[in-house]
Amino acid sequence: MAFKETFTIVSKRELVKDVYEMKLKGNATNIKYPGQFINIQIPDHYLRRPMSICDYTDDTITIIFKVVGVGTKDLAHMQLEDKLDVLVGLGNGFTDDSFDECLVIGGGLGVPPMYATAKKLISEGKKVTAVLGFNTQNDLFYKEEFEKLCPTYISTMDGSVGTKGTVIDVINEIKLTFDGYYSCGPVKMLESLASKYPDNGYLSYEARMGCGFGACMGCSMKVKPEGYKRVCKEGPVFKSEEVIING
Repeated sequence: MAFKETFTIVSKRELVKDVYEMKLKGNATNIKYPGQFINIQIPDHYLRRPMSICDYTDDTITIIFKVVGVGTKDLAHMQLEDKLDVLVGLGNGFTDDSFDECLVIGGGLGVPPMYATAKKLISEGKKVTAVLGFNTQNDLFYKEEFEKLCPTYISTMDGSVGTKGTVIDVINEIKLTFDGYYSCGPVKMLESLASKYPDNGYLSYEARMGCGFGACMGCSMKVKPEGYKRVCKEGPVFKSEEVIING
């Protein structure tokens, strides 16, 4: 269910080129699980922008976003104490905490929601390991933040930091063991994880969203068994056994 709230920008910093961390202050009590998202109305833009949640308390939300167009560029240029109209409590997050030994896996801009996920699992006494994938060292962010929480391993496609290759290459190289995993990142990464580890996994998808709360059906994706689910409503988190591997 969507709840409309007003948030104030209380901090902002550029993590790497064109990637910003922004902390918002307001009523965040309707965020119940990591993996849920918010929908921000950027002034002078018609459509809201869906944003994954990096971290949250009852009165703060931290987001990390990349400038990819005019809307996110304008958001990055907003100042401290500026107000934002925000829909909160959106989507279904990572609700299954039944695993004792967990991997949290993030790729690129899929890294942020894995931070709150790791924090929650650790608070529940779970053994957590983080695997974070980036293209190059120039794209790397939040490494130190994760390392303060749990053992953290990095992959880069060019080998400039950590293991050369993908997050799966890290898992194989380090011989990480786990009984369940939680992930967010590019579709190719998610499909590779679901193919390699078809059981006991949860994958968070991103999609273009018109409304963000299930009304427009614009973000529907095909899942198993035969059918469709909305990324914004039934998702963004899906079970690994639901995922259809394309190609």
